[in-house]
Amino acid sequence: MFDLYIANKNYSSWSLRPWVLMKALEIPFNEHLMPFEGGLGASHATFIRFSPSGLVPCLVDVADVADEGEQAVWDSLAIIEYLAEQHANVWPSDKTARAWARSATAEMHSGFSALRDECPMNCGMRVELNSLSANLKADVARLDALWQQGIKRFGGPFLAGEHFSAVDAFYAPVAFRVQTFNLPIHEKSQAYVERLLALPAMQAWYQAALEEPWHEPMHEADTLKNGSVTADYRKA
Repeated sequence: MFDLYIANKNYSSWSLRPWVLMKALEIPFNEHLMPFEGGLGASHATFIRFSPSGLVPCLVDVADVADEGEQAVWDSLAIIEYLAEQHANVWPSDKTARAWARSATAEMHSGFSALRDECPMNCGMRVELNSLSANLKADVARLDALWQQGIKRFGGPFLAGEHFSAVDAFYAPVAFRVQTFNLPIHEKSQAYVERLLALPAMQAWYQAALEEPWHEPMHEADTLKNGSVTADYRKA
């Protein structure tokens, strides 16, 4: 059985990635939500108790204690690969689609820095940006090209074919970012965003995010550093 440690659903894009994959593929796990406790690094003392890096997400595989004991796997990409060793359909079965999906996933894991910096995940808010930097425009253009390439090449409706897989899970937080900041993307990319947002697992995450009582100041300020709030759908 797995224990998955995550942070706030409203803010934590890295937590969403393994969570939504495991929900969509019906991989059972126990959820442990550990809210952020303040600014950058403030949660480290709490998170280090279960995560060797002091960061979330962290997956703990509660194995036979008499055999190997608990196995902690940290970092979202490492978690995905660990799950792929034990569960089918984490990656596409087709070799070509799988290679493309892994490449696109790695690109999301290491790239799109302007998107991360200028459009942090805040599920409940709607924000009008003052402007889009040249780097953010480049990131959005790359997203458009990548998504349309995958859907066209592998037939959709998901990025690497008929079924939701790890590559879609890695771009799931971007769907929330597009919704929050109303990012200008092609209609085909917008259709993909709406497809992701309509998934039962994504709906469950979103509704839980709206119910959270925490408004963490650093994340709130980060959301509005280049724009103004037009709506806030959170219940608290």
